[in-house]
Order: sequence, then C-alpha cells, then structure tokens
Amino acid sequence: MADSNDMTINLVVLGKAQTGKSAAGNSLLGSTDFESRLCPSSVTRCCSLGRSGRIAGLLRRKGSEAALRVRVLDTPSCPHSALSKEQVRDKVRAALAQHFGEEGLHLALLVLRADLPLCPDDSDDTVQLIQELLGPTWKDFTAVLLTHADKAEEAGYSEETYLNSASSTLLSLLSSVQHKYIFLDNHNSIIKEERNIVLKKLLNFIQRNNYQVLLKHSKE
Repeated sequence: MADSNDMTINLVVLGKAQTGKSAAGNSLLGSTDFESRLCPSSVTRCCSLGRSGRIAGLLRRKGSEAALRVRVLDTPSCPHSALSKEQVRDKVRAALAQHFGEEGLHLALLVLRADLPLCPDDSDDTVQLIQELLGPTWKDFTAVLLTHADKAEEAGYSEETYLNSASSTLLSLLSSVQHKYIFLDNHNSIIKEERNIVLKKLLNFIQRNNYQVLLKHSKE
C-alpha cells in the first residue's frame, strides 16, 4: 500500500517520430517499459502507461520526507506513419481519460530533438494535438523536453550557447510555455543522479502550477 505522504505525478509524452519520446519516458521511469529503437516508420502505435517505483529524497510533505512516484503515458507519434491525426488524437484522449481521469494530468511533455533545428511548421502537428487535448490553458500544463542533448554538448554547445543560437521558432515555443524546458541526454540509461535532477525540475514546474491538474473527471 502506498504511503499517504507519497506523491504521484502524472505525465504524458508527445512528439514526432524518432524524437526519443519513448526513451525519454523510460528515463523518467528508470525503466525499459516502452519500446524504443531506430526504425524507418513510427514505432509506437498504441498508448501505454509506465509506473516507477518509490523514489526517495526528492521532496518533503507535511514536514517530513516523502517518496515520489512517476506515471508516464507513452503515445503514438504525431504525425504518424500509419495512423491519421484523428486516430492519434482519439487514442491519446481515450488513454488520458482511462489512466488519469481520476487523479488528473500534471504535465504534457512535448519532446523535441536538441540536435536538430526546429523550423517553422515542424512542431505544428504536435502543438495542435496538445491544444486539442488540453484546451485553452495548455501552455500552463506543457513543458518541452529537448532530447539528444548529449549530441549538442558533444558539438560544443552548453545550454546557454545552445539557446543563444536556437531558431526563433524554438525560442517562441519556449516562451509560450513560460520557459518550462529540460535538456535530456539520450544515453541508454541515465544515471540516478541525472534522473533525479530532471524529476526535481518537473516537480518545480508542477509546484509553479500550484499542483493543479487537467482532465480530472468530476464525480457526480
């Protein structure tokens, strides 16, 4: 049984094919729940939910240390090589209702590759999907995950120099979500300390939202 002082955060990862979306979900969970591989077509065809174990040492509640649990919903890419935009939207909407309808969604994570320039129209499909799923306050509940940050670092970019050189399209997107972004390495498994840093940043975003959630069904 979960300790009553534990906190669970509910996340959904959304993005184009081959952005490292499923790998990012695995990194957040500290697992290999989601299939992630190089493929000439979209790998993920259905939504699936992954759950972490209890993660200690990241937060305090009611004056004492509490454990964190993470739940991540992996989703088909948008656009998808075999599914229409409407099919992807309907699958994700149904999965969000099924898995997060009782507790609500804390954050949608828009996954982009840090090693590829973001050009106009590149993220339009995914942003449109997020808008349709989350509604008018989507910007408050969306953060950007910039994957393959290790490749950008290998090319000599620090986080600061990367953002100084970023396209206006990316900078505008980051501004629209109140600069809620995280750089994420795409090693096969990030070490525990790096994972905890990422989770602390996500907790900070959620705290800035006063722990509000979206998509929670009201009980009759």
